[in-house]
Amino acid sequence: MSNDQPSRRPPAKSAGGGAPMGSTISIVIAVVAVVVGFLILRNINDDGSSAGGALPSGPVITTPSDVTTIPGITDTTATTAVPVVSTPATTPLVFTPGKVVVANASGVGGAAKSATKALTTAGWTMGDPTDAFGAAKKIDKTIVYYEPGGEQVAASVAQAFSTPTAVVVSAPMPAPIPVVNATIGDATVLVMLGTDLAGKALPLLAPPETTLPATTLPTAAVGTSTTGP
Repeated sequence: MSNDQPSRRPPAKSAGGGAPMGSTISIVIAVVAVVVGFLILRNINDDGSSAGGALPSGPVITTPSDVTTIPGITDTTATTAVPVVSTPATTPLVFTPGKVVVANASGVGGAAKSATKALTTAGWTMGDPTDAFGAAKKIDKTIVYYEPGGEQVAASVAQAFSTPTAVVVSAPMPAPIPVVNATIGDATVLVMLGTDLAGKALPLLAPPETTLPATTLPTAAVGTSTTGP
């Protein structure tokens, strides 16, 4: 063999001769980047879920629809309305101005005189008793009439004659006035004493529905004497 043949050279190293070390570093960097990115994303997600799940501060208001009703269980916290019991007011009696006249419209002699005494005892200023006349000479139910200005006194006199079961009413004076001579002088109130109250005590001064014998009538009762008005 000739010595002129070229000697063999070792194969040339490629330009990437340091490739194994460079690849390892690249992989490490990539892994670190992935881990850091994962941690960043997890922190972002955790913050969002924490903010979204936080309960608002302040008092909790429960509406009726939020209350759970359990069958068979009575809610003792419910408010029960307390019924209001009203007491009827008593109207103060009015005694002035003017006079009051009692007319006997019961047919019972002396009833108007005794009623006049009873009303005097109660505090009213009384005129002379008289008798009813015409269609009102005998009536079943007592009524009190008034002239203009005597409305309040008449209402009080009617109250004095009233009982819980029998209320006497007042009304304007009719024309002509239903008494003998059709006049009551300067009086402004006329009591037409009917059969319902003749012979009974004035309720204002004595228990109602009390019938008294004619021979034992007190001065504060509606009498039943046999003569006069």
